[in-house]
Amino acid sequence: MLIINDIIEKLPYTNPFLFVDKINMVSADAIEGCYSFKKDEFFYKGHFKEHPVTPGVILTECCAQIGLVCLGIHLLNTEELNTGNFQVALSSSEMQFLLPVFPQETVTVRSSKLFFRFNKLKCEVKMYNQQAQLVCKGVLSGMIKSSNI
Repeated sequence: MLIINDIIEKLPYTNPFLFVDKINMVSADAIEGCYSFKKDEFFYKGHFKEHPVTPGVILTECCAQIGLVCLGIHLLNTEELNTGNFQVALSSSEMQFLLPVFPQETVTVRSSKLFFRFNKLKCEVKMYNQQAQLVCKGVLSGMIKSSNI
């Protein structure tokens, strides 16, 4: 079984496109993790002039990395994943954005597995800010599979 910290090391992302700092909890049905948006992130330079706000696509990516890919790595803990020999694809997303996220904010993503069959994972995700306010929520689906298949 993977140790929580090992899950982040298995992710197929690096800076500046890694949006997972920590996994707080993981089980067969759920995961929770955090990310702190730094004030010098590449996407703040033009979004918006003098009032930077985290783009919704980045919030979705953060939810997908923590709530879908990290959970998928935990669920599929196979030799192919341990050697980094796997592929990940987001297949659908339906997100609702409720509050803005600004530079230097830390968010927490909580994801609950809706189903996992034939390497397709579908999850309900929710992102909260430091005040425990719901920032965004939605349903994400993706595929994670061995590159040898």
